[in-house]
Amino acid sequence: MSISTVGIIGAGTMGNGIAQACAVSGINIVMVDISDAAVQKGLATVSGSLDRLIKKEKITQADKDTALARIKTSTSYDALKAAQLVIEAATENYELKLKILKQVDGIVGPDVIIASNTSSISITKLAAATSRADKFIGMHFFNPVPMMALVEIIRGLQTSDATHDAVKAMAVALGKSPITVKNAPGFVVNRILVPMINEAFFVLAEGLATPEDIDAGMKLGCNQPIGPLALADMVGLDVCLAVMDVYLAEFGDSKYRACPLLREMVAAGRLGRKTGQGVYSY
Repeated sequence: MSISTVGIIGAGTMGNGIAQACAVSGINIVMVDISDAAVQKGLATVSGSLDRLIKKEKITQADKDTALARIKTSTSYDALKAAQLVIEAATENYELKLKILKQVDGIVGPDVIIASNTSSISITKLAAATSRADKFIGMHFFNPVPMMALVEIIRGLQTSDATHDAVKAMAVALGKSPITVKNAPGFVVNRILVPMINEAFFVLAEGLATPEDIDAGMKLGCNQPIGPLALADMVGLDVCLAVMDVYLAEFGDSKYRACPLLREMVAAGRLGRKTGQGVYSY
């Protein structure tokens, strides 16, 4: 199956990033959101991102114009009928995703593949809510999408080989490096990453080293571009805590117990960069 047009639901950070990656790679886009203001904001973000690439001499003005011309916007799901693949990139909320997916499932043709960009919700569970569970898959892009090479391709229990192969080929066509993952809480990257961040909080709580030295140790010793505590501040301490709580509930294994210091900081409203104070002050 060849994918020439991709529908994207959600024009926020992930949605517009996916739109840019596709448009630059020659794929036509239909980007849908609830209001015209939302889609125009998404389009403006893509335009600004492409301008930065022109400044760095990675692309030309003509490349930008061509890419933007490939992105159509709409506030109606009917516009998604033109797509061979629809990627849902709405807010990380199960009930909202369910509502969107059921609507889209009823509108697009029976051969259209539907993917979710979820970072935590069960692909098997989302697939079961549609009439095309074999044509449902997870496509977890990483932020910022235009820069990050990884896409986790997540197979639900029902996902067919043909669906997996078509979506993997499309990710490669975007210049991405996909990895195939079975459905499980946190998939692969966040399953390893968030418990590592949690462990850094245990090390901090035990007073083994300062936050600066913990982060320096992981940067210099493990070649990480950013230390785990600084990364937690970037992601949001509330998000890290919520993910750990999901792992504990889903796996029932005490190794996923959130560090009490992390829980305490969230209770204090110290959520990281977005509140100006987390492990560090901003």
